[in-house]
Amino acid sequence: MRFQRIWCLVAIVVPALTGYGAAPEDNWPSWRGPNNNGVAAKSNPPSTWSETQNIKWKTALPGHGTSTPIIWGDKIFFQTAVPTQEEPAPPAAPPQDKSQVSGPQSGGTNPYGPQASAPQPEGQRDGGRREGGRSGRGGMRTPPPTFPYKFNVVCIDRKSGKLLWEKTAREEVPHEGRHPTGSYASSSPVTDGKLMWVSFGSRGLYCYDLDGTQKWNRDLGKMQMKNSFGEGSSPALAGDAIVVLMDHEAGSKIMAFNKDTGEPLWEKAREEATAWSSPHPVEVNGALQIVTAATNRIRSYNAKTGDIVWECAGLTANTIPTPVSGFGRVFCTSGFRGYSLKAIDLAHTGDLTGTPAIAWEVAQGTPYVASPLLYDDRIYLTADRGAVLSCYDAKSGKQLYSGQEIEGLAQIYASPAGAGDKIYIADREGKVAVVKKSDSFELLATNALDDGFDASPVFAGKELYLKGRKNLYCIAEN
Repeated sequence: MRFQRIWCLVAIVVPALTGYGAAPEDNWPSWRGPNNNGVAAKSNPPSTWSETQNIKWKTALPGHGTSTPIIWGDKIFFQTAVPTQEEPAPPAAPPQDKSQVSGPQSGGTNPYGPQASAPQPEGQRDGGRREGGRSGRGGMRTPPPTFPYKFNVVCIDRKSGKLLWEKTAREEVPHEGRHPTGSYASSSPVTDGKLMWVSFGSRGLYCYDLDGTQKWNRDLGKMQMKNSFGEGSSPALAGDAIVVLMDHEAGSKIMAFNKDTGEPLWEKAREEATAWSSPHPVEVNGALQIVTAATNRIRSYNAKTGDIVWECAGLTANTIPTPVSGFGRVFCTSGFRGYSLKAIDLAHTGDLTGTPAIAWEVAQGTPYVASPLLYDDRIYLTADRGAVLSCYDAKSGKQLYSGQEIEGLAQIYASPAGAGDKIYIADREGKVAVVKKSDSFELLATNALDDGFDASPVFAGKELYLKGRKNLYCIAEN
């Protein structure tokens, strides 16, 4: 009995000493967090920081990628694309037409995030403010490269910021270009704490253990993206399946693979054009479904069979945001050439278009690139790519506030994230606003770093992690 008591004590003390839990809620296992809603319920990171305050460590990043990191235990993982030659400078955008500038609530229409991360298609707007780009003529894109990239998976030590390992999944010349603000590594990995799954889209799907040993890989075929804007959908873990969504111009489809072996489980064709949203797993009456947001239809698939459970009329063009779910509902958004948020009750089957299953809708101020944040019973939305925030009661649809401009922030690709009753919103110029979780808007702080953020904020414990274009920051109280 004494021997048993000693081992019981060890089992309790060792996790306490490491400070890193083994449960999903203690980590950040997918790009939208432990519950796929952008929230770390157990975390309480700082509200203020700078290059000289509350920086635990800062690590230079290899290659280029807008992949939002994931965290398990003492390891941080993300994807990157490393050019084998020097990348040419992207084409310069035309100067902003100041005559088109209007107020934050004016009309308008992704890491992106895997999402964090997704490209920014044509006719760009920012909260009603026109920006550089060639509206209506295919937007901006880079030509296909003439040299190979290394499509790498990176592991960073969470305690020190040191590189633990970097593995090349594939080396090849990309068959298409990308949007100048995008990357060839926009997707994020997903993990169950034992294995990790990484999609490079046209460069394949890969499974690794957390020490970097590749277990299996599958070719997914080449995607043909609208205007060669690049790829961005992240894989999702649904029970024993890894689900990959490939919406593009030449045969859209959704596929599921056995997470342990890579064996194909099912594949379904989709009548959709290019989109960058990631599949969203949700449990409904004890069964797993996979909700997909797109332009033609919003669909929910049976995770085991791939059969459609329900569907309804879709969103606006170029769908990028990933859905969130709670209270028996899923919330799907988009914001290009129109605004749309649909709150859909999940306990239904068939075609839900125009039925009471659509609990409430919004047709203003929804995000183009960033995904929504569902924090307790409130849903937070940025408008288009602007620093404009709205908040709704997720159960009733009641507007709590709308069109609130976040002073000091610029264009936003990163998705808002929540921890410690605070909302963290990062912009592309290195600033992060911290907003109080409340029925009314209250800006707590605005922080600036020497970088720019397309990947979304992530949390674990009392730490905030911000992945910029050049550096990965660990932010914690000094």
